[in-house]
Amino acid sequence: MESGEIDRQKEKQSAQLKKIGQYLTEKKLITEEQLRLALSQQIETNKFIGEIFVENGWVTEDQVLEGLAFQYKMPFVRLTEVKIEKAVTEIINLKTALHYHVMPVKIDGSRLVVALSSPQDLRLLDGLSLTLNHRYTISPVLSTAADIDKAVARHYGLGAETVGQIIGKKDKKELAAEDLAQEQVQDIQKDQGDASVVRLVNQILLEAHERRATDIHFEPFRGKFRIRYRVDGVLETVETPDDMRRLFPAIISRVKVLSGLDLVEHRIPQDGRASVTVGNQKLDLRTSVLPSASGEGIVIRILPDKMILDLKELGLAGKNLEIIESMITKPYGLIFVTGPTGSGKSTTLYSCLKKINTEDTKIITVEDPVEYELEGVMQVPINPNVGLTFAKGLRSMLRHDPDVMMVGEVRDLETAELAIRIALTGHLVFSTLHTNDAASSFTRLMDMGIPPYLLVSSIRCLVAQRLIRILCDKCKKEEKSADPSATNVYYAVGCSVCHGTGFLGRKAIYEVLTVTPEIRRLVFAKASAGEIRAKAIEEGMRTLSEEGWAKVLEGQTEPDEVMRITTDEM
Repeated sequence: MESGEIDRQKEKQSAQLKKIGQYLTEKKLITEEQLRLALSQQIETNKFIGEIFVENGWVTEDQVLEGLAFQYKMPFVRLTEVKIEKAVTEIINLKTALHYHVMPVKIDGSRLVVALSSPQDLRLLDGLSLTLNHRYTISPVLSTAADIDKAVARHYGLGAETVGQIIGKKDKKELAAEDLAQEQVQDIQKDQGDASVVRLVNQILLEAHERRATDIHFEPFRGKFRIRYRVDGVLETVETPDDMRRLFPAIISRVKVLSGLDLVEHRIPQDGRASVTVGNQKLDLRTSVLPSASGEGIVIRILPDKMILDLKELGLAGKNLEIIESMITKPYGLIFVTGPTGSGKSTTLYSCLKKINTEDTKIITVEDPVEYELEGVMQVPINPNVGLTFAKGLRSMLRHDPDVMMVGEVRDLETAELAIRIALTGHLVFSTLHTNDAASSFTRLMDMGIPPYLLVSSIRCLVAQRLIRILCDKCKKEEKSADPSATNVYYAVGCSVCHGTGFLGRKAIYEVLTVTPEIRRLVFAKASAGEIRAKAIEEGMRTLSEEGWAKVLEGQTEPDEVMRITTDEM
């Protein structure tokens, strides 16, 4: 293109950019004074006027692009709401998408729809068409730069840009010497500079946090590896670029350094901890390394520092809420919360402690490990390496004059006996057990060797719980019943907001068994768990299944989700 033609195009561009200012003024998004100020700043900086509007905080990038779309007569697309087929991303490879900062959206015959964030770049479409050997007619649409970046990461693989840059400039020896020695990530949002393994690990952590993952799994296999996030209790495989497998040893080393683990030890399991920040939020990371036949696997548990909820927010309601609130205000007794690993038992106990944590109450906990810090509560992490077990912690806690005590988990006879005897001596004690329902807790404790008379004298309440996924409000679909009097049921669909799962968040469902005189009689007689459960239901206990189906009728979840996490076995 000749210089005269370029000047004419620039003049045309300038006229259109003045129109974007007029468009935003007419929409009352900016003032006339702000427009005049932006035009003067444009002369000094030679920046696009829309960029100046955004930098000054007067409008958002979305609002500027919507105005540009109007001026250039181009559609404005939110890529988070668009489904992009894999065949489309195969037309434009990752290198081209990153070079031109575009995202292919749709293919229609020889017409290729491409999202870009800068309609003012006159050479972009010509260059892209030339790269594709003029096989397609490029049809541009506008989208935000952030949406394009997220779409590239989602469809080409997490950290694709960083992986490409690292592989492009380093060989394997240099990768091994990557700057992994930073002690911790101060802010994983800000640490996004030069391409490095440090930056790549930060991107993985940040993506996991944004998707509300509770765990990140790094899993090695022969010739490959995968990354999975556990979101709302379900594992989801993360799309990653093929070249990332070459970086797996460096990724593992970086996570080890971050967690304070031994870099040269590859033969035995290791456990560590780290802290990172995302904006103003601190995240505690609990890391576990496990050697396998194909290399070391790592699981990172993500623990936000502010996640203590009110009992109502957890899912407790009605009669169950009344019972729990009554029990936790008693001066003594033992309260067990039961359920499998990852069912939210610790969160429920923390919420109970938070409710009764007052100036005139001394609360001490012994945990493995301390998951959340509670202000005003003495929290003791167990350390078997130096002999600090649950049982030893309990004995020492008594000498500190507590009113309330929490034992992270009852695992053996010694801990169970101590917790029960402490409850009998005038203390309120909380703990957890791994049983399938509330009634099974009695038989589990008797199997450990606890006499029935101690159980009925000390235990006030048993709470079984599960976490049930809640349907995404943006995409859930109502299925109308043929019976007009029946309640309609909602089902999961999937959208960009919930990352295609159809669910967004979880709530707890509870089975609360209070130890009534009839229950005491059955336990003392060593009745089966089924008999105890039947009597509790007869006395008004709502089972986990009943609580789950109530959530279905309220439109909060779907039937398959209830059947996935509950059973009606007696």
